[in-house]
Amino acid sequence: MHSAIVLIEIGAIVLGLGLLGALSVRWSISPIPLYLLAGLAFGKGGVLPLATSEEFTATGAEIGVILLLFTLGLEYTAPELVGTLRNNAPAGLVDLVLNAAPGVAVALLLGWGPVAAVALGGITYVTSSGIAAKVMADLGWVGNREVPVVLSLLVFEDLTMAIYLPILTALLAGAGLLAGSITLAIAAATITVILVIALRFGGLVERLVASPSEEVLLLKVLGLTLLVAGVAQYLQVSAAVGAFLVGIALSGPLAHTARQLLTPLRDLFAAVFFVFFGLHTDPTLLPPVAWIAALMALAGIATKLATGWWAARRAGIGTAGRLRAGAALMPRGEFNIVIAGLAVAAGINPQLGPLAAAYVLILAVFGPIAARGIEPLARWNAARRRRRLTVTPEPTAD
Repeated sequence: MHSAIVLIEIGAIVLGLGLLGALSVRWSISPIPLYLLAGLAFGKGGVLPLATSEEFTATGAEIGVILLLFTLGLEYTAPELVGTLRNNAPAGLVDLVLNAAPGVAVALLLGWGPVAAVALGGITYVTSSGIAAKVMADLGWVGNREVPVVLSLLVFEDLTMAIYLPILTALLAGAGLLAGSITLAIAAATITVILVIALRFGGLVERLVASPSEEVLLLKVLGLTLLVAGVAQYLQVSAAVGAFLVGIALSGPLAHTARQLLTPLRDLFAAVFFVFFGLHTDPTLLPPVAWIAALMALAGIATKLATGWWAARRAGIGTAGRLRAGAALMPRGEFNIVIAGLAVAAGINPQLGPLAAAYVLILAVFGPIAARGIEPLARWNAARRRRRLTVTPEPTAD
């Protein structure tokens, strides 16, 4: 009986996602806000909570983020990644300072203390890699010039999280300097090993997973991606970073075939991720902190737009690309909720969880909508530039 209920709930979730996706196609909008709102309606405190299939949605959500970042990694080679990260390191630092500052300021103004300020600074800082990747894929931006800039900032943020999370965990637990340093050293060593394998032994990885059979190739690529992501997460590093670097290690025809095979799985589990986020947000706890979350969201929109604009401008990208870069960086999601969960579990402040949920929900919904709204403006600007370049001055009379 229990398994039947689980199957019914999973079937209802997947069918509901399909219907919402059809609506998004009909209305020409991103499906992400619809997925999030559906999760909100059927989660904790919603109209019809779904509890039996929680384990499936939790695992599916993790797989969704992993596959989103893996397929993005397939678009770029290891030398491109290193060059882009090196060139955009100043933009990464600007991103860190600009976007962590609002959270730190709010926590201190509310009198929550320095540890809460560190936690809330992380919540306002990091972009949702999963939502950003989905937005860029949905809108066909993957081949645009600004996308490597956005990806470098996302990877910079995820690598920063690999350093930040062990520090935050030590602060929340009141651990000493030695324990925190050991955790941080393990995380740094893990990142280094994965990077070296991706950069130096990409050919070996390709030979390991290559197969003339699409079925065998799918199993090898999916298994390797999940394995590396799981090991990375176990060692206090972002699973998304591990998956992204596996994608980087593959190139050429193999990457093309792997992308075709995994795209349907990616889309399915990515949709589950967005629903899962909504399922774990209790709407009854949001109103008391809504105004603070709205102010933080306005600041987050401005700072991410400024970050994307400045980073894209440094790369010589035009106005439309700068706007797209800023819009792609606006959504918050998976890491932000993880940080809030750690802080709430440590008993820092009972309002921090609902505040983070409201903040993330606003930007997770607004980010894709803003990206969709910027696209017509970008096309109009590009058309105007083309007209200006093709117009030649008329000859003047003697």
